[in-house]
Amino acid sequence: MEEISQLTPHQLQTLLSERPDTILLDVREDEEVAFNHIPGYTHIPMNLIPLRQNELPDDRPIVLYCHHGIRSQHAAMYLANAGFDQLYNLKGGIDAWSIEVDPTVPRY
Repeated sequence: MEEISQLTPHQLQTLLSERPDTILLDVREDEEVAFNHIPGYTHIPMNLIPLRQNELPDDRPIVLYCHHGIRSQHAAMYLANAGFDQLYNLKGGIDAWSIEVDPTVPRY
């Protein structure tokens, strides 16, 4: 089983400033993304990752996130097994991002 690197919200903030080409992959459902998201995100619901993984570049870092970091962890493991290597999971998900980095992102 692949080990996926975990990023805290502050580590993600640093990565985004150092690597603005980083893909922020939101794997939540449509209604969750409509409620809140991290600016600059790409949205592919978790269940569609196998059908749409070819839309993702394999030469840039990809940080996956969901509500609390569980679904995104599973999606990251799937992508790792599919051959992607610069994968990260946002520890605590968008909820932690809202608490620690951007309180303007509403919580649910």
